[in-house]
Amino acid sequence: MTRGSLVGRLVWLAAGWSLALLILTGVSLSVVFYWSAQSEFDQSLSEDIDTLFSGSVVTPQGQLYAPTITDARSERAYSGKYWELAEFADDGRLHVAGPDADQRSRSLFDQDIAYPPDLARRVAAAKGRLVFYETTGPLKQRLRVAVRETRIKNYPKPVIFMVAQDHGHIDQDLLGFAVITALALSGLGAGLIAAVFVQVRVGLDPLFGMGREIAEVREGRRSRLSGRHPSELAPLAHELNALLDHNQEVVERQRTHVGNLAHALKTPISVMLAEARTRPGPLAEVVERQAASMQGQVDYHLRRARAAARSAVTGERSSVAEVLDELTRMLERVFPEGEIDWDADDDLFFLGERQDLQEMAGNLMENACKWRRRRVKASAAMIAPGRLRLTVEDDGAGLPAEARETAIKRGQRLDENTPGSGLGLSIVSELATAYGGALRLGDARLGGLRADLDLPGAASLMQPMPSQ
Repeated sequence: MTRGSLVGRLVWLAAGWSLALLILTGVSLSVVFYWSAQSEFDQSLSEDIDTLFSGSVVTPQGQLYAPTITDARSERAYSGKYWELAEFADDGRLHVAGPDADQRSRSLFDQDIAYPPDLARRVAAAKGRLVFYETTGPLKQRLRVAVRETRIKNYPKPVIFMVAQDHGHIDQDLLGFAVITALALSGLGAGLIAAVFVQVRVGLDPLFGMGREIAEVREGRRSRLSGRHPSELAPLAHELNALLDHNQEVVERQRTHVGNLAHALKTPISVMLAEARTRPGPLAEVVERQAASMQGQVDYHLRRARAAARSAVTGERSSVAEVLDELTRMLERVFPEGEIDWDADDDLFFLGERQDLQEMAGNLMENACKWRRRRVKASAAMIAPGRLRLTVEDDGAGLPAEARETAIKRGQRLDENTPGSGLGLSIVSELATAYGGALRLGDARLGGLRADLDLPGAASLMQPMPSQ
């Protein structure tokens, strides 16, 4: 999923809100669990206070006695379960009710349940209802304490019933619940994200299919979008087909105009040349020379116009091997001395018109045949997805590095003794540029000049398209 990917946006958006929702769910469940456990814990403390209150008695001598609680933890020193019957002194301090130490659990041993300074105020404000607070136990454990003030018949002062219990197991239960919940929600989140990814991929597959169809149109595998598209994409497919039809119509119109212009200009120029040749003289020589130059320039610019029009056409594919084979056979008849080799795979295609490939490869191979000593070699291969390179080498004298750029310029001839107009390499360069390619000159491995022509390449008709 690359930057700006529609799939990436949808998946990350779904993952974001899913993660937020799962976190909120996990926190909410943990809070509810804590409240439920805390409520049950407080209810247990309340029941212990009710047990103490219901079993407490006052002797005829006015002595307060607490009942025996059967919970074994209250009998074991510092066990975490404590109770105490106390009363407030006149100064607001809390002490054990009566002189008997039996008014508190044995688990307290020689300690008292700690209390906050404002407990008397809070108990008075509660008016007989339970008051809860948290404090530290004898072993520094976290205690939760329930307190209730009530009166017992025949006892002169209000009695403060206090029950405390270690709160640690609630925290442990909460931690265990949180861990289990986090693991469960993490698994659920991963499953949701995977499901969203699959859903997005399946849902957008028609869009990817349209993209593959457009690529096939561009590479010449088909001329129109003809697949079955969902109702949301059908209007887009229709408009794209209409655009392809319009583009083809414009290109055909341009070709017609180019042909008409070529016919209209070539005929007067041919007449001027014919007349000049039938009437020798200084003026005729000037007219013949300028008319020939005009004819060369017309051919050059018309060729550029045709190339520009053709490069705008989608779906044109030309076999490189067939073109090289055809050119080799023709040049072997024109240049019978020497050897011409070519090498290209049968499934290598030029993404453009065959005539333009013949023009470019023919100019390079003909130029190499003119300057070779014995051998010319042409080869073509894919150098990158969608790009091919045609290389033409010879074993001639080569070309100095400083003269290579000049050789590509229009109308430049480095040797006036060799036949030609000086437009060959320029035509190749201009045609390659029209197709988004380039021509570069260098040193050949055979010893002469090397011409590298980079052009758009097309995959084989039998080669599967890459998946999205």
